[in-house]
Amino acid sequence: MTKLIVVCTGDKTTRFDRNYYATRHLSLAMECWGQYGLEAADAFYPAGEGDGWVSIGVYRFRDHASIDAALASPEMERIMADVNNFTDSPLVMRTIFSPL
Repeated sequence: MTKLIVVCTGDKTTRFDRNYYATRHLSLAMECWGQYGLEAADAFYPAGEGDGWVSIGVYRFRDHASIDAALASPEMERIMADVNNFTDSPLVMRTIFSPL
């Protein structure tokens, strides 16, 4: 299993709707990317001020090729269009982690 980690940066002034992200956005990701190998998605949030970030999304895919296919899919536009519904984060970063 390979993980796509998505981090939204920000501070206490950054709008971030945790409920929307955890329920609606992650469901949208499953709907759009399930066909490409997305097996599960989870949301994590910092304690306290967060030191420059407001959320971490962990998207678990079957393998690295599945992530590549999802990110290149036509559904990617739909997922990115949904970001404004839950945050005004100035930067969204992503990285891929896979077993050694």
